[in-house]
Amino acid sequence: MVERLNFEDEISSNKIKSVLLMGFIILVFILLGYIISAFTDPSLFFIIMIFSIIISLLYLWAGYYYSAQLALSSVRAQPASPTKHRQLLHAVENMSLASGLPMPKVYVMQSEQINAFASGRDPEHAVICVTTDALDKLNKQELEGVIAHEMAHIANYDIRFMTLTTILVGMVSIAAEIFLRSLWFSGNDREGGKGNTILLVIGLILAILAPIAVQLVQLAISRKREFTADATGVKFTRYPLGLANALKKIRDDHDAITSKDQHHYAKALAPLFIGNPYKKVSSFFSTHPDVNERIRILESM
Repeated sequence: MVERLNFEDEISSNKIKSVLLMGFIILVFILLGYIISAFTDPSLFFIIMIFSIIISLLYLWAGYYYSAQLALSSVRAQPASPTKHRQLLHAVENMSLASGLPMPKVYVMQSEQINAFASGRDPEHAVICVTTDALDKLNKQELEGVIAHEMAHIANYDIRFMTLTTILVGMVSIAAEIFLRSLWFSGNDREGGKGNTILLVIGLILAILAPIAVQLVQLAISRKREFTADATGVKFTRYPLGLANALKKIRDDHDAITSKDQHHYAKALAPLFIGNPYKKVSSFFSTHPDVNERIRILESM
């Protein structure tokens, strides 16, 4: 007998893993700060940190508060029509009631892919956008499964979580860049013999590898949030096969993606979609987990 997975356990497990991965990014940032302050003048460390925080906060203000408008504008989405898109609006209303969340604004974008995304800084400012191909090819249960997944992103405050993660990744990258440039322009004038040389080598390696490492961790966090949204979506619908069957259609549809259709999407927007809108890359470097693994977990619930 196959052991059934519990969606509550899946939600809890993936949330914990996401927080631990974010903790790793914070740890890298602290370690990088320690190396910078140990090798350079401590005052330089504070200047670097201040610049990193200011630049990151500016990104936060632009990306967080205007995320929904920017996302909708980039794909030329239009508000859903009460007559033409009645089934879509009904599905969103049902999932809004099931989740206890306010009814988000609903949009439709022209695309030859089955896809959808949610955006907005909180449930009161959330939007859901669905592609025309999804409306043509998904049945009622599949569409509700997709909408439940997107409502789950809203309920879990994933835009806020991923924005914070992006800020932390940006702070690490900015700090590393400033540190490397300060070494280039100032040279290594400090004395300290072998110990100082070892510290310099460690600092250089960390400054080069840290931005790459935290970006990979950011991708891992994005994948965990997708698993969490799948499980939370099942909590809303109580019917895992609806989303599982939708993902099967998205998987089959993905093989037919053309370069022309990919141009509908900005790459920065790709992590928001339920399915990666770009041609498959290694799951290690992907914003989305392997779709077959997602389907397997859903069918086990």
